[in-house]
Amino acid sequence: MTEATKAGLEGIVAGKTSISTVGKEGLDLTYRGYSIHDLAKKATFEEVIFLLLHGELPTLTQLNEFIDQLISLRSLPPELQTVLKLIPKDTNPMDVLRTGCSMLGTLEPEKSSNLQLTIAKRLLAIMPSMLLFWYQYHMGKGSIETSSESEKTIAAHILHLLYGHPASPSQIRALDVALILHAEHEFNASTFTCRVITSTLSDFYSAITGGICALRGPLHGGADEAAMEQISQFQSAEEAEAGIKSMLTKKEKIMGFGHRVYKYGDPRSDIIKEWAKKLSDEPSKKNLFSIAERIEEVMFREKHLYPNLDFYSALTYHFLGIPTFLFTPLFVISRTSGWCAHIFEQRANNRLIRPIAEYVGPLPKPFIPIEERN
Repeated sequence: MTEATKAGLEGIVAGKTSISTVGKEGLDLTYRGYSIHDLAKKATFEEVIFLLLHGELPTLTQLNEFIDQLISLRSLPPELQTVLKLIPKDTNPMDVLRTGCSMLGTLEPEKSSNLQLTIAKRLLAIMPSMLLFWYQYHMGKGSIETSSESEKTIAAHILHLLYGHPASPSQIRALDVALILHAEHEFNASTFTCRVITSTLSDFYSAITGGICALRGPLHGGADEAAMEQISQFQSAEEAEAGIKSMLTKKEKIMGFGHRVYKYGDPRSDIIKEWAKKLSDEPSKKNLFSIAERIEEVMFREKHLYPNLDFYSALTYHFLGIPTFLFTPLFVISRTSGWCAHIFEQRANNRLIRPIAEYVGPLPKPFIPIEERN
């Protein structure tokens, strides 16, 4: 295998982007030039969405107008509600978002690329409604109201739909930060899928649906769910240490550690870890947090591996009372902002993405007629 044909295209430059920097030497993770640490500390998810879609941070007036637009786009068409009700309750919720996005594309089709910003805002506003409408309907809550204007932010709206009542400011901010951290990450598998589909001149909904399909795969999305299941199997930090050591001896995979790009630590991990710690305000939560920290210590000591975003995101979501199987759909809701920005960028300077392959099959050979084959 030559340098130009690395498995998984690892390290291969596949295009140019002005949206984010990931794993660049001497550079922090940035969105449009802004440090992820500054954004997670000082911005809201809505500000980050605006930044990704428009290329610059909004003024206060622009932000308020943008938030009002998103609120006005939360409602589910009756036809989409019918489809969501028909989707079985034991369906993978990633399939719910995939189907919901595709169905919305039939109800509100893209007729001109001039509508792309409107569609982007519609998808970002309606995805929480799709997910929680389906979830609460099959939890026996009936047809819940998803277009309420009482919650101004996406994080607050998600938690209200989930809890059935307003969340606390700390809960809202924790989810807000998690959404910021998951929003964009350069040419990851799902984003690249969106760009490949866009490069064919397909419609906006097809590109986003493709992104959801790529993120559904456990090698891309789902690691936080697996990490939560892993953390939950231990009752104490001591048990966790023994268990992780045993798993390492057996060469079993430990979820939530290592990263294809970040070799010296995921810059998002410490940020979300702090929020997991802030939310661990009960004895049972403190115990889970200590178990997670012990796993982190063992993994660094034994394998010199750092936790990635998924590891402490799992605890943060769990402490917020979010069911584990909804973790990856939340990733979709967040990452849609980055996908939309990449679709915009691909369309602005499009060329069909069509790489070539290194052939490793048999040499040319003569065709033998079927009656002569033994």
